[in-house]
Amino acid sequence: MSNQKDEFKERVWAAIDRRVDEIIEFGRDIFAHPELGYKEHRTAGKVAEKFAALGLDYRSGLGITGLKARVAGKLAARAPHNPRPPSVAVIGELDSVLCPGHPHADPLTGAAHSCLHNGQVAMMLGVAMGLVDSAAARHLGGDVVFVAVPAEEYVEIEYRSRLRREGKISFLGGKQEWIKQGEMDDVDISLMIHAIFEDRGQPSPVKMGVGGTSNGFVGKFVRYKGSEAHAGGAPHLGVNALNAAMLGLLGIHAQRESLRDDDTVRIHPIMTKGGDLVNIVPADVRLEMYVRAKTMESIIDAAAKVDRALKAGALAVGAEVDIATLPGYLPRVPAPALDAVCRANAAAIVGADLVGERGHITASGDLGDVSHLMPAATLSVAGVKGQGHSENVAVQDEYLSYVASAKVIAGTVIDLLWGDQAEVARQVIASYKPVYDKEGYLRMWQDLLA
Repeated sequence: MSNQKDEFKERVWAAIDRRVDEIIEFGRDIFAHPELGYKEHRTAGKVAEKFAALGLDYRSGLGITGLKARVAGKLAARAPHNPRPPSVAVIGELDSVLCPGHPHADPLTGAAHSCLHNGQVAMMLGVAMGLVDSAAARHLGGDVVFVAVPAEEYVEIEYRSRLRREGKISFLGGKQEWIKQGEMDDVDISLMIHAIFEDRGQPSPVKMGVGGTSNGFVGKFVRYKGSEAHAGGAPHLGVNALNAAMLGLLGIHAQRESLRDDDTVRIHPIMTKGGDLVNIVPADVRLEMYVRAKTMESIIDAAAKVDRALKAGALAVGAEVDIATLPGYLPRVPAPALDAVCRANAAAIVGADLVGERGHITASGDLGDVSHLMPAATLSVAGVKGQGHSENVAVQDEYLSYVASAKVIAGTVIDLLWGDQAEVARQVIASYKPVYDKEGYLRMWQDLLA
């Protein structure tokens, strides 16, 4: 690394530290005001205020609530003889999950930041502050795109399916929706962070992690339809859709020995409606579920077995069942060259001995879809306690979660885009073989679920 680049990184990191109180306060504010996906109006407004205060032009309303701001690199990279300058996205996810037992849950909606996306948004703004305050554009041969994206958590499937039918969205996940809308067309590399949660109540042995892969999944919305009757007076005149659903779920459990351990299959349904009244035979029962696995082949295999079981439950009691299979998220594809740049910056901030390698995780995220189109990396960050998506999640080390992570991502951006030609970014892009182009990606989901 050149001395000039080293010195510039130090200036950017110092600029981030000068904003430490503002960054942490922003993270706290978003944590205290969680919103579910495609409903993140307050959170989006707060991000817009920060973009405006930094003097960044931004676009809003992208995928209902998303925002996007750009810092253009030096003009030298835009000379006619040069190819288009690379563009690096720094991503923060706006949404939360539903966890009404969390002490900071919204009392009206039950939403809570039990996945700590608030830390992602605080990080993203911390990077923007450091780069803007240091006039980074004069030193970078490419663009930095600050992305506040909605709806990473794939929840409220029935609600989002209604948005889809109304033509307001095409995909239930925010990054997928951005791909469809063309908002990722001008991005070449994507960076984000995610919290490392406790494993069986034990804190992470490292402060940061890089690399790794993840499960993908398809979503399902299932509706069993029976016939109403008086539950006490004449239950024999009805068709019990709840019994059909329970048999369908038992059928799914009976499939488990047919699922290979190596495929890391996870099938997890919830029942969102179990009938209308307790003294009426249930005639309208609804389920939402994921079918997750390590590869698309294993997802498709498990999903077919799930459908068989669900249909068998309906057949057993004479009910009807409608099964809607929806685009979920793709498994994450690693980008080793990008991970190496991120790892070096993590080591510079927390020490090499506190940076670990992430293996395969059985959770999923829509960065998996992005990773099929371009190099994408997630910096995993400790400093939290509790299990993800639970009521005991809390941030223990705000500086590590919000500020140190911003320094790592800012340093990674500088390494990628340094110089007139942003040579490291171009090398990362050249070393990566996309699985799909945009059209192929959209066609894949269409063909898979046809």
